[in-house]
Amino acid sequence: MFGNFFKPKNLDTSRVPPGQVLTEKFPVLTYGPTPTVRPEEVRFEIKGQVEEAKTFSWQDLMALPQSDLTADFHCVTRWSKLDVQWSGIRVPDLMQQVKLKPQARAVLVHCYGGYTTNLTLEDFLLEQNILAHKLFGQPIPRDHGGPMRLIVPHLYAWKSAKWVRGLEFLDQEELGFWEVNGYHRRGDPWKEERFSD
Repeated sequence: MFGNFFKPKNLDTSRVPPGQVLTEKFPVLTYGPTPTVRPEEVRFEIKGQVEEAKTFSWQDLMALPQSDLTADFHCVTRWSKLDVQWSGIRVPDLMQQVKLKPQARAVLVHCYGGYTTNLTLEDFLLEQNILAHKLFGQPIPRDHGGPMRLIVPHLYAWKSAKWVRGLEFLDQEELGFWEVNGYHRRGDPWKEERFSD
């Protein structure tokens, strides 16, 4: 045991990517100030390569089908937390409200506070991705991205953008904040895609 990080003796290595250690706590890592956004202030915008731009209020989002997700969470700073429980709107359910133009290839996720991150449509549209508003059954705390964050469990956690406020669909990939600043454009933890070449 080293602080809050550990490698259990009987670890199921199929769940922990190379170079990662486990934690029972849930560390908070954020660049810049933590935004304060109340649910009633949320205006979730979908724009870009879509047939019709849309804006959802918090009430609109809560009226969509709600789902639970339990997934492992892997941070590029080399810690992993297993079996994190989220609740919210699965990306495919959200996308039932949106018609993409044929030229859409990627999405840039926009967040309160100015943060962005990029995903290909292939990575974004997966069933397990969720626009989460609950963490372990409670509203997501502000420092963990509340009132709402995107969860993309198959990629490093910087892709699971906090304080999400909208999606911009693009005809070609545009790098987000950390990607412009040296992180890998995709971020697959199983391939240790931490930094750009």
